Amino acid sequence: MIWFTSDCHFSHTNICTYCNRPFADVKEMNGRLIANWNQCVQPKDDIYHLGDFCFGNPMEILPRLLGNIYLIEGSHDKGLKRMFEDSKSNTIGNWHWLGPQHSLSVEGQSVTLCHYAMRRWPKSHYGSWHLFGHSHGRLPSYGLSFDVGVDAHPFTPWAWYEIKTKMATLKPEGLVTRGQPRGKEV
Repeated sequence: MIWFTSDCHFSHTNICTYCNRPFADVKEMNGRLIANWNQCVQPKDDIYHLGDFCFGNPMEILPRLLGNIYLIEGSHDKGLKRMFEDSKSNTIGNWHWLGPQHSLSVEGQSVTLCHYAMRRWPKSHYGSWHLFGHSHGRLPSYGLSFDVGVDAHPFTPWAWYEIKTKMATLKPEGLVTRGQPRGKEV
């Protein structure tokens, strides 16, 4: 299975207030997010986390999570980035640092991952998809893109089949079709 999520903000004391999360404190939030993650993700599954993973020491959280974890850099991932820089590798065990943006193909579908929402992304005019975070469920979808953060999906990761179902409800923007003249790319 392949999973996607963003903006867990593990160990971020004020995120419950900022985002109106229904937890009494950061300890309860961390516990629920870890439990929800591990109820979905199995040890051999791949999960892409699209930024703002945690505040503080990532080693307090990462070993408690199942799956092959692919990490996209968010606006609050200094500790995570430093951990990989110190290791001089983009892979530590089953954790993989992908940097600020990553493109992949799943079942033949091109997908661009970034912490931030984009109006255009690689191959967007050919029907590729874009998954993002950062907006905590407050930014509407645009074209074939949407927010996969925990605040937009009951504090659980999105399964690939859920991504496909959601994308089927969205309207593409600026697609190039066969025989249609292309506008000037800027």
